[in-house]
Amino acid sequence: MLMDFLQGISAVLAKDLQTELRSRYAINTVLAFVGAALLLILFALNAEQLAPTPKSALVWIVILFAALSSLSRSFVMETDRKTFDLLRIHSNASEVFVGKLCYNFLFTLTVNLVTFLLYIFLLGMPIADLLAFILVLLFGTAGLSGVSTMLGAIVSQADRKGAIFSVLSIPLLFPLILILVRTTKAALIDGFTDNYLNDFWALVGYAGVTITAGILLFDYIFEE
Repeated sequence: MLMDFLQGISAVLAKDLQTELRSRYAINTVLAFVGAALLLILFALNAEQLAPTPKSALVWIVILFAALSSLSRSFVMETDRKTFDLLRIHSNASEVFVGKLCYNFLFTLTVNLVTFLLYIFLLGMPIADLLAFILVLLFGTAGLSGVSTMLGAIVSQADRKGAIFSVLSIPLLFPLILILVRTTKAALIDGFTDNYLNDFWALVGYAGVTITAGILLFDYIFEE
């Protein structure tokens, strides 16, 4: 059973990766947006005079809007191409959701890595705690992907998919961004002390809850 489940996830993930690699539309669009946004921030504002906290807030805001412009496509693409019924025939709900989640996680992680590498390079900022930074990046990506995958599935049947996705995503992702601003500041600047452990566990809990909720809710969406 476990092997069948993993094969189903791998099939969905491979399909989405092949589709993206053929066109490279989403990744090119998002990376272009990220690059332009970071350069605009650095040239429009005097980065040397910004406090550390606004810097970490700015980079996650860039990532948030970059993700909102692309992550909903994982399910919207299925409805636009009339292939959603094929997924129902060949896969069960959990396999489809986890496969889409894995694709969104890899996509978002790529965007996040490129964004932070550019950000750290352009600002000349050292990383105070590399392990903490990696953990924040992984769990932040998981939380962002979990919410986006869940909402992408919910709004995939709506008429104005992009607008509804963005409106629903922002209030759900706002607490995540607040947590990420504090934990990123700690990892990059202050060092990860005991004062930030509560924020880190809140980040882990947020990612776990959103992913679990998405799997449970998708069972009902998939059966419709």
